[in-house]
Amino acid sequence: MNKNIPDKVINRLTLYHCILSDLINKNEEYVSSKQIAHLLHIDDSQVRKDINLLNNSGKSRIGYFVKDLKTSIEKTLGFKKTKKAIIIGAGNLGTAIANYGNFTNYGLCIKAIFDNDLNKIGKLINGMEIQNIYEVHPTVKKEDIEIAILTVPAQYAQSTANFLVNAHIKYIWNFAPVVLSVPDEVQVWNENLMGNFLQFTYNI
Repeated sequence: MNKNIPDKVINRLTLYHCILSDLINKNEEYVSSKQIAHLLHIDDSQVRKDINLLNNSGKSRIGYFVKDLKTSIEKTLGFKKTKKAIIIGAGNLGTAIANYGNFTNYGLCIKAIFDNDLNKIGKLINGMEIQNIYEVHPTVKKEDIEIAILTVPAQYAQSTANFLVNAHIKYIWNFAPVVLSVPDEVQVWNENLMGNFLQFTYNI
């Protein structure tokens, strides 16, 4: 993955990828920047600028070859490199993430799900048995896992993050509405669901 691409561009490229996948399913061969821009309600010059980062050139008056452009995005964003992850928290959100089938298309392989609720441990979610959270450390070591998806309640988020750091997790995808304090060598991506909702509804 190209580390020099800004986060906003990465976000748009993933949206382009979704559009391209849909076009492939519809047996469409070419797509123009204007078509993509129209679907996303952005300027087509922005689409062309983003695609130029992929070193993918279209054909005049025809557009971009859909399959080639999709492949370029996958190579640039590292979809083909498998990244192994675990889910911490088998509540509604953790269960929904575990059941989501498209992650593998983007290189994310969820290997296990953990919880501390004895009533949940042992149950199956999408073929995975919910494990006791104290099994995290041996699983991380055995499977060489670097990513944890954190979906625990806010009051347990920081203590759970500390536990994950001690288990040598390097990346935390945090869905809890808490700003986590972690060592500099651990990266956290905060998924601010409420913030995204408020941005969406601000002018309603």
